Amino acid sequence: MNPLDPLSRVTDLALDRTLVGFSQVGLSVRSLLPGWPEDPAPDALVGTHVAVTGATSGLGLATATDCARLGAVVHLVVRDPAKAKEVVAAIQRDVPQSVVEVHRCDVGDLDDVRRFVADLRDHLGETSLGGLVHNAGVMPPERSESAQGHELSMAVHLLGPVLMTELLQPQLSPGARVVMVTSGGMYAQVLRPDDPEYLTGDYSPTTAYARSKRAQVELLPALAARWVDVHLWAMHPGWADTPGVVESLPTFHKVLGPVLRDGSGGADTTVWLLATEPPPPDGGLWHDRRRRPDHFWGSNKPREGAVEQMLAWVLAETGLS
Repeated sequence: MNPLDPLSRVTDLALDRTLVGFSQVGLSVRSLLPGWPEDPAPDALVGTHVAVTGATSGLGLATATDCARLGAVVHLVVRDPAKAKEVVAAIQRDVPQSVVEVHRCDVGDLDDVRRFVADLRDHLGETSLGGLVHNAGVMPPERSESAQGHELSMAVHLLGPVLMTELLQPQLSPGARVVMVTSGGMYAQVLRPDDPEYLTGDYSPTTAYARSKRAQVELLPALAARWVDVHLWAMHPGWADTPGVVESLPTFHKVLGPVLRDGSGGADTTVWLLATEPPPPDGGLWHDRRRRPDHFWGSNKPREGAVEQMLAWVLAETGLS
């Protein structure tokens, strides 16, 4: 990756810290700076099987489409296979000759994750997955629980992805790339291993969402150490115009709509991480094709022992400990 010159570094930093970089303005400006990483080769993913969760709309659909455009065999991991049929048709209209398969899975239901992994492994046989994108997301207006009784945001964004990645280890090719799609909203939250189920205080959907995304980022080094044969990153898409934002954050969408990124703009770094050569350095939080700090101004860093406590909870609740 080409380094930024001093002026470009200052510009990039200003975009990041003022949050302007989260918008379409940030992507547009950064892509013009000297040192902007090159696009992947047009055939970068030919022959590579890539699974994308939450792929029926928004960032997931954009990720799946752009991976197909680079030649990947795309596996849509969705809750509603009937809805996914329309998505397959849309992708194949955009990318003729693309190969897109559909698999049912409720990522927040740990039993269904186990069933899905077993079915996928049977379906793929000797074929390996070269990419796995954890994009499925929820933001329920009231505290909701998964089939196993876990707070739904934490189940969908953390427990399900960890369990799925762990169980898929034999199916992932050496050097496979795994991307956790997180959120810049996590900058406002601290890791809460003392209350991972959000049982205390007044429930806020945006806080619950951001807490689960903070947990993704804080646990990344420990998970990378556990999954030694894959490349693992977290990526935040900035502010993207997706159906989830329209439904869950209507005021935010109304105010910032004109500067929100489209789906491909939000998914750009995910696809780049999956396809660029050589692979970027492992671990860390990425945005607009560069690694970003886990914390702004040193705030919301986890207290001593918090990451270990959270990891122990995740492993216990997923049955991996």
